[in-house]
Order: sequence, then C-alpha cells, then structure tokens
Amino acid sequence: MIKITGIELENPTILAAGIMGTTGASLARVAKEGAGAIVTKSIGPEPKEGHKNPSMIDLGYGFLNAMGLPNPSYPDFKKELAIAKKQAGTPVIASIFGGNEEEFVEVAQGLLDSNPDAFELNVSCPHALGYGASVGSNPDAVERITAAVKDAVDIPVWIKLTPNVTDIVTIGDAAQRGGADAVVAINTVKGMAIDIESGYPILGNRFGGLSGKAVKPVAIKCVYDLYTALDIPVIGVGGVYTWEDAIEMMMAGATAVQIGSAVHEGLQVFSSIATGIEMFIAERGYKDVTDVIGLAHERI
Repeated sequence: MIKITGIELENPTILAAGIMGTTGASLARVAKEGAGAIVTKSIGPEPKEGHKNPSMIDLGYGFLNAMGLPNPSYPDFKKELAIAKKQAGTPVIASIFGGNEEEFVEVAQGLLDSNPDAFELNVSCPHALGYGASVGSNPDAVERITAAVKDAVDIPVWIKLTPNVTDIVTIGDAAQRGGADAVVAINTVKGMAIDIESGYPILGNRFGGLSGKAVKPVAIKCVYDLYTALDIPVIGVGGVYTWEDAIEMMMAGATAVQIGSAVHEGLQVFSSIATGIEMFIAERGYKDVTDVIGLAHERI
C-alpha cells in the first residue's frame, strides 16, 4: 500500500495515459491485472480523429508514435469514465488536455460528475499542434493552467511534464507554483524515422514521440532532478518494463511509476513488477517501499 496525493494505491504501479485507456472496460481490465491505479486516454474539449497512419512504429528498442490525441471529447467519454470507476476497484485518474486554461477547466468540470480520483493535465504531448508540449514548454502557461484547474476542482491535480525542454525543473517549478499536487515525468521524447528506400518520413505526421526502453535514462534523470527541486511528489514514467526498472525510478525519487509501452508485452507486467518490488523490499530489509524513494540522493 502506498499513498500519493491522498490517494491509496495497493501497489506503486500505474497504467500510463494513452494505453488501453479509451473505454471503461479496457481500463477495468488493466486494473484487474494488478495495476495500483489507472490513467485514461487524454480527453479534450472536442472530438479529434488524430493523425493519419502510420501513427505508430516499433523500432525494436522503443516505439515511435504520433497519434495526435484522438479522443471522443469529454461529453462522450463521461460514460466510459463512470464505467471504469464502477468496475476497476482501483483509483482512476482522468488525463485531460486543452489549448488554454479555459479549455482545461471546461474538460475538468465536465468530467467531475463521473468521479475521477484525480486529474492528470497533459501539457506534454510532443506531436499535437496547439496542445501538449506547445503549451507545456511555457512555464507561465503551465502555472496558469494548473492554477485554473486547481481553483475549479476539489480533487488532486497532477501535471504531466515534457522532456522536450531545456530544463524540466523550470516547468516543474511552474506547476508547483500553480498548486499542483504532483508532477508526472516524463512524456515521450521527440523523434523521427525515415524510410531510406523512398526518402519519406515513416510516420503520417512526419515526427512523433519516442517511448519504451530507450527513454528510461532520460526519465530517470528528469525524475532525479525534479525530486531534488520540488516539494511535491514525482510520479516516474518512461521505459519501465521490470521491477528493477521501477526500483531504479523510485530510487531516483519517484513515489510511484507509470507503465505504458511495456503493456505491449502483456498485462501481467503490473503484477510482475508489483511482486518484484515487494520481494526486493523484503529481501533487503526495508521497512516498506517508501524507504527506497529518493535513496540515490543519499548516495553522494
């Protein structure tokens, strides 16, 4: 059991946004496979079809995707969120996005009556023009959006940060000033792939975001830096495939870890990682999982 922003999780694994998060049934299925909490697909103010295919490719060492935030809009997602809340049996976090603070507030207030346990504000998607990192790379915008949503709702607000900035701590500081209850680090890293036979970019959007094992060192460093600078919890995400990855992320400073790309290898990843963490804690003689959070900061 671990508590983050007042929410109790049976274990520190969380389904990351964008993975099996489109329907209430799929979210509940992930929860039943052992996830400590689940995050929905990012939901916005209006329906979006997303980018044209190909929208995702397997590079062997990670995935490159340019989905473009496809979603049905918050009015049409409310029933799915309600299903997830009813069936999951674990905390459900609603990931939301908008182009400005008014849109974020509109979506958050529109989903409130479906009773999410928290909101995760997506200010970090690298491939949706006018959304995500387009606003999340501006500290003033992040602070305003965070403050606006905090003023509008009475549940925890998490901010998902982009690594595609010069200094992620500057953005984390802005979120904290705006009243964020936690930050989530990181979203995908900007990337691109080109077909050498034709010379064409492979993705329909030309560029996208890199996730998976390749980004774990980037995520570890971002979590480490944010833990050093902030007074609010950091939730780590990026390249977590095994319990060893999760422990490493937590030693960098993560209170909990989100799992995304590893779901491609099977939903058993949540129970496998949770069990591995428990065994590690017991074998090393730690009192509980909180003893390893930020441990690397003491090894200087």
